[in-house]
Amino acid sequence: MPETRICSFTKEEIEPGTGIMFVRKDGTVLWFRDSKARKNHINLGRNPRRLKWTRRYEKGGIK
Repeated sequence: MPETRICSFTKEEIEPGTGIMFVRKDGTVLWFRDSKARKNHINLGRNPRRLKWTRRYEKGGIK
């Protein structure tokens, strides 16, 4: 049975056989659902709680 993974940015499930694994220099492994999530986290440094398209979005808490 394939292992189910969770996106490090959006906290959504990643289907087996898909997704992007990113390994940092310190050995931390990050899994991303797609390139949109990877770019927003690594390249742009965005906070997932401020983006409506993520599951980590906080409704009403951030202004």
